[in-house]
Amino acid sequence: MEYLRTADERFKDLPGYDYQPQYVDVPSGDGDTLRVHYIDEGARGVPPVLMLHGEPSWCYLYRKMVPVFVAAGYRAVAPDLIGFGRSDKPVNREDYTYHRHVDWIRSLVEQLDLSDITLFGQDWGGLIGLRLAAEDPDRFARIVAANTFLPTGDRPPGEAFLRWQQYSQETPNFHVGGIIRGGCATQLSSEVIEAYNAPFPDDSYKAGARQFPMLVPVRPDDPASEANRRAWQVLGKWEKPFLCAFSDSDPVTRGADELFKRMVPGTNGQPHTTIKGGGHFLQEDKGEELAHVILGWLKP
Repeated sequence: MEYLRTADERFKDLPGYDYQPQYVDVPSGDGDTLRVHYIDEGARGVPPVLMLHGEPSWCYLYRKMVPVFVAAGYRAVAPDLIGFGRSDKPVNREDYTYHRHVDWIRSLVEQLDLSDITLFGQDWGGLIGLRLAAEDPDRFARIVAANTFLPTGDRPPGEAFLRWQQYSQETPNFHVGGIIRGGCATQLSSEVIEAYNAPFPDDSYKAGARQFPMLVPVRPDDPASEANRRAWQVLGKWEKPFLCAFSDSDPVTRGADELFKRMVPGTNGQPHTTIKGGGHFLQEDKGEELAHVILGWLKP
């Protein structure tokens, strides 16, 4: 599998981000390996909080949340999905599939031997993380869903998502930092916007970012639809704690929290919350507040 690897100097002196890079090699799916980068902070031997990002961000998105969890005694793990951040970036769009993304993060979880996991999934972090939890439930103790969903294609996608999907394929300039800025409710500095651009020196590094919107199941016969239906069968019997922490200003995932509350038994009696003043990327807008909400849930 042909891939690119963003040079380390692109990640120097990023505002608010000073984490030692960690790496594991995962099977590429065609007999080769790819390198996955991840943040891993805090004590070992304590329950980990696994934070999965979405499109087109990277683990920089969690820089405000990691210190809060570590200070409270938790282990904070935040990987970069393949195609993003400091992880390797296959150059051919057909090398990116939903199934492979799940397998790549599963390999990381298994190599780190994470257990008693609190999963936090936003955007594609939920699409991947919820599949992982459903396929290996013994590793996961609790789930936090934030501005995410688990589509099967059996329901029509919302207009906001279809507009985003079309834009992602037609725009000549897929400006990652600008997309993040547009998905936030707060103003971002030029330095933070450039930090989100850092993994992508030019368009040749953006195959994954371009392909991700096309991997969301929007038809019942999508390649990932059946696997997601099986995941819903597991989640439909999920009794472990499941918290919804959506923001109040995300048109793409609005209403998905109500679906989780109807479908997942583990949501019953949980202190679900709406993060005020948060856009799609609520970790960027309200990261510290969001982390403290989760801590209050973990340590009532």
